[in-house]
Amino acid sequence: MNRIARLAGTRTGLLIGLALIIIASQFFRSSLAVIAPELADELSLSPQVLGLAGGMFFLAIGVSQVPVGMSFDRIGPRRTVVWVSVFAIIGTAMMALANSGPTLIAARFLTGFGCGASFMSSVVLMTRWYPPERIGTMLGRMFALSQLGNVLAATPMAWMSEHIGWRVVFGATGVILIFGVWLFWVMVRDQPADQAPIHSRAPTLGQTLAGFIEVLRLPGYRKVVALHMVAYATMATLLGLWAGPYLHDVHGLDGVARGNVLLAMTAAQTIGMLWLPPLERRLNTRKGVIMAAAAIVVLILVVMAILPGASLVLSIGLLVALCGFSSYSPLIIAHAAGLTPPALLGRGSATANLGQVAGSFLLPVIAGLIAGAFDDGSVPGHPVEAYQAIFIFLAVALSAGLLIYSRVSDLKPVPKS
Repeated sequence: MNRIARLAGTRTGLLIGLALIIIASQFFRSSLAVIAPELADELSLSPQVLGLAGGMFFLAIGVSQVPVGMSFDRIGPRRTVVWVSVFAIIGTAMMALANSGPTLIAARFLTGFGCGASFMSSVVLMTRWYPPERIGTMLGRMFALSQLGNVLAATPMAWMSEHIGWRVVFGATGVILIFGVWLFWVMVRDQPADQAPIHSRAPTLGQTLAGFIEVLRLPGYRKVVALHMVAYATMATLLGLWAGPYLHDVHGLDGVARGNVLLAMTAAQTIGMLWLPPLERRLNTRKGVIMAAAAIVVLILVVMAILPGASLVLSIGLLVALCGFSSYSPLIIAHAAGLTPPALLGRGSATANLGQVAGSFLLPVIAGLIAGAFDDGSVPGHPVEAYQAIFIFLAVALSAGLLIYSRVSDLKPVPKS
């Protein structure tokens, strides 16, 4: 306790507190993929319901953005995160006790809403605790650390589910989350002790909504958001939900084997975050890197659609490569920020985030509807043709976003001297 007290109100305490809630958010985001076949069997879930459950987490995050943003201004990030996390704690308890599709969907919504302040709090608090030139680096490190949540949702989740059951896992996770939220409350402060108190008048709901409209009217902004809606969502639809059923139904992998593949996909995403974004400075083109990476992802999806029943090694390689080349979302966020005047930067960030979570909700749901169209109920799981159609759908969605984005002017990371 003395050590915790010494870290409270320090940058180290801030990083520990933020890491805990962001890792938890990433875990809940991806926790259904590896156990999706078992969930569908035990709860008698149709592919439509499974897809809705997968996307509901992101819908809840989107719904939470306006109230969370207003609460940040009124009572501060520290208290907002703690209060909002109560919904996540209730949601994990419901997931542990879920006995039907509607219960699972409601649990996912509450959990997503409870995680809605996690990433936004890191942006606000990093801005207050670190100088401008270090904020980007610190956020990048925090995002890389958050991938531990995806790691835990892969092989460890599969192993624990097989040995103690997924209900016990979610129940235990809820207890751990309570500890994490308590530690966040103890460790984190809204600002350094030597910084003058921040007093800001929160905008009304009407002013907030008007600000979103103002941002969307910025030249080129909607074209950037169009790609942002499908870029991360394409990867999340597979990594967060449908890759597990695909590996089970088409390749017959058990829970641990599926977890190993998801773990490799998560590792590829993390590695991609380290090498892909820096290419914009080396090549001095943000748009070029984004378009090249997105085009490669489209190509991978097309190959998977043409060869849905390819060898296990090739299929795993394609899934891993897809996650590696999908790590260009930070560049899209940077492009959106570059189009936004300083006075609208906060609302611009919220608008871009709403676009991302909207796509992350819609794409898994639509993928579930597609899978359901091939489900005749005669055999468990889905035929290979269902996954072929899902890959085609994702390729078309990403291509559409890429086509719209291609009409935006490039922003050179290194300005001319």
